[in-house]
Amino acid sequence: MKKTDLGVAIYLLVAVLFFIIPIPNFVLDVMLAFNMGMALMILFNALFVKEVLDMSFFPTLLLFTTIFRISLNVSSTRLILTTGDPGNVVQTFGGFVGGNNLVIGAIVFIVLVIVQFVVINKGSERVAEVTARFTLDAMPGKQMAIDADLNTGAITDQQAKERREKIQQESSFFGAMDGATKYVKGDATAGIIITMINLIGGTILGMTNLGLDAMSAIQKFGILTIGDGLVSQIPSMLISLATGILVTKASKEADFSSILVRQLFGIPRVMYIVGGTMMLLGIATPLNTILFLLFGVAFLVSGRNIEKNSRIEAVEDEVEAAEEQADEIRRPENVVSLLSVDPIELEFGYGIIPLADVNQGGDLLDRVIMIRRQVALELGTVVPIIRLRDNIQLNPNQYIIKIKGIQVTEGEILFDHYMAMNPGYVEEEISGIPTFEPSFHLPAIWITESQRERAESFGYTVVDPPSIIATHITEVIKEHIAELLTRQDVQNLVDNLKETNPVLVEELTPKLLGLGEIQKVLQNLLSEQISIRDLLTIFECLADHAATSRDTDVLTEYVRQSLKRAISAKYFPPNETTSVVTLDPKVEQEIMSSVKQTEQGAYLTLDPERTKEIMKSVEEEVAKLENIGKAPIVITSPIVRMYFKKLTEDYIKDLIVVSYNEIDSNVELQSVGMVTG
Repeated sequence: MKKTDLGVAIYLLVAVLFFIIPIPNFVLDVMLAFNMGMALMILFNALFVKEVLDMSFFPTLLLFTTIFRISLNVSSTRLILTTGDPGNVVQTFGGFVGGNNLVIGAIVFIVLVIVQFVVINKGSERVAEVTARFTLDAMPGKQMAIDADLNTGAITDQQAKERREKIQQESSFFGAMDGATKYVKGDATAGIIITMINLIGGTILGMTNLGLDAMSAIQKFGILTIGDGLVSQIPSMLISLATGILVTKASKEADFSSILVRQLFGIPRVMYIVGGTMMLLGIATPLNTILFLLFGVAFLVSGRNIEKNSRIEAVEDEVEAAEEQADEIRRPENVVSLLSVDPIELEFGYGIIPLADVNQGGDLLDRVIMIRRQVALELGTVVPIIRLRDNIQLNPNQYIIKIKGIQVTEGEILFDHYMAMNPGYVEEEISGIPTFEPSFHLPAIWITESQRERAESFGYTVVDPPSIIATHITEVIKEHIAELLTRQDVQNLVDNLKETNPVLVEELTPKLLGLGEIQKVLQNLLSEQISIRDLLTIFECLADHAATSRDTDVLTEYVRQSLKRAISAKYFPPNETTSVVTLDPKVEQEIMSSVKQTEQGAYLTLDPERTKEIMKSVEEEVAKLENIGKAPIVITSPIVRMYFKKLTEDYIKDLIVVSYNEIDSNVELQSVGMVTG
């Protein structure tokens, strides 16, 4: 057991024992002095701590000190009633503080109780209650602000995690403080009751056991009772004061005393007014003239010094700012910060700023968060932070999307307008500004808010500007998600899987495959929009086949076949016959004959003219599918699939190539053509 654990345990154990075991008066003196020191230490800690969460265990500490103080109260009560000698500390407080006079001591005690109970406790309780309520109400807004900063790149994931934990700790702390103030209030009430019991019980025992008359008994035990009450209530008041200071601290991370003095004595004009008023009161009223004139002069001199110092500080700040600016000019440019490239960037003109500004009602940041979540669910990979920037060099309504610092696409929107697209079955056309939908380059028109309901009633698909941008970003991310998957991302995925399947991960990497080879397989899957969310199945398949082949393209085909249920669900709807195009076996044989194997991998040596003929046939057959509104899907044999995909990807980007082994047995297909070339 650590020393600190032992110390806390002894502190609580002693408090419990004092309720049960009688203690001599000299031990009580030691404990009362220790209790007074603890109260002072808690008070000054609360005063000078820079952040309230630095005393996050204050509610628990409040409970401990309350129990300890009440146990001392019980012990002193036992000594007063049994021996009439509770020790030096209690007698000193009763005689010295109360002037050895029952009436004066009683008045001092009553005033002390009123100050603590009515002023400090009541105020602290109310402030703690309101602070807890407002802290809880502010949590959603603070969480959204953190998410916004995280998505704009202002903070890192680690900083966001720390801020979320801090918000949670603040909520828990102020909620606990709201309840902990009841301890202080109950302690004050218990002190009053114990004092009354001491006075009545002591008087009765003094008359019956010690043979004192009524007045002598009241005088003797009254002073002891008041001393006991004072020695208990003063530490209690100090801790109540510490509670009030802690819950009323407005500055989160600052030197409390410095800010307090600066705010109180920081304005020279106030000092001049106060000084003049004090001097006027000393001259024009019967008040002590010398005293008030001295105070007035002191305030005036202080105001003059504050004004002088503020001017000096202003000049020093200007000089320091000029020196810093000069140093910045002279300093060699730090190019390290310029070397980093953001994976994904969205830059927009000033006309689109309201869509990204939360204060102006924009929700583009929230949509960016949803994009990352959506892609994670669909493809099973984490999208890097999407950096949002305004760019005054762009047209007001223009935006561009960059991947690794290079622009890959752009778009333009009209603020306060909606984009209406004709799905092909509108009842009546509507007038608007012609344009093209940026994600899929479909014809569309810009319409106003007043035209929106009418367009929807005619059958148009109507979307707002933030949705247009969000959809465009989503499609760009999906198109480039393979190159955005880094080795570090793969390592994170491996670490996550290792928590639940350590045996599989240890067997696969690094024994059978390196991290780069696993990355290549996952990139191959993502490049064709195949989800890698089922990482367990992917790794099981890799572990089965990596011993016989380390060719990442071949391993990708094995993995695709193990994911045939997911691939079938993606491309072939259940209970529905899907129209597809097949590949002529002669063409398949021709392709396989042109495959050349090298140490760097396999590649096609097909004659360019023959390639054109095959691609012309593919385009004709795919057009048949598109004319009937079907997705362009070509079915091939397993051994040919990856080579045919490589052959066609430069000509038809969205062509879906699936092998027979990747189709579930319950899928119904209908061939509408064959690629013959």
